Amino acid sequence: MPSKKTSFFITNSSHLARFRLVYKKYSKRLLDFCISLIAIICLSPILLVVAIWLHFANRGSGTFFLQERPGRNGKIFKIIKFKTMTDERDAEGNLLPDEKRLTSFGKFIRSTSLDELPQLINVLKGDMALIGPRPLLVQYLSLYSPEQARRHEVRPGITGWAQCHGRNAISWKEKFEYDVWYVDHLSFLTDLKVIYYTSLTVFKRDGIAHEGSMTMEPFNGKN
Repeated sequence: MPSKKTSFFITNSSHLARFRLVYKKYSKRLLDFCISLIAIICLSPILLVVAIWLHFANRGSGTFFLQERPGRNGKIFKIIKFKTMTDERDAEGNLLPDEKRLTSFGKFIRSTSLDELPQLINVLKGDMALIGPRPLLVQYLSLYSPEQARRHEVRPGITGWAQCHGRNAISWKEKFEYDVWYVDHLSFLTDLKVIYYTSLTVFKRDGIAHEGSMTMEPFNGKN
């Protein structure tokens, strides 16, 4: 017969598991919807100012960046971000390297993560969550290992466990390991930790670029 202490821990573990399941299936989405709606309303003046400023800084290249990304279970949606690069091309019509197209204002927008704010609309629509693995490029889908592909078991997020552990400064291997860890440990407490660590990362402006590049190098299935 189990002791009272053992029964206490078994009961508590059962309650925690039930709470995590309810949060994962229902509460997380409800919180995402409410928080993103309130955030859009409260941040609308900032969004408007940034949009107007980018209109001029991007030299006619547009204010918003829309691109297809895979979401939960690999379902494709269009992500919305502030555009931080121009569409400048060379004499042959090819886009210039990222570092030449990234404007000074664009660098500031990225370093403060303001470019991510329009994704609140994606969260409101249910394409994304506030917290989860970052949605990557569609062409990467066929390159993932079965373990790496598990990142799509949950909705992608504006920020995630990998973002608060190095953002673009860590390797792809580390990024995917952090993503899968989050899938296995998704809970209200984990999300609170992500919010806290992300706030520190944004404040310090850490991990904006990968070593030797203004942005993260492309994933080729090996790196």
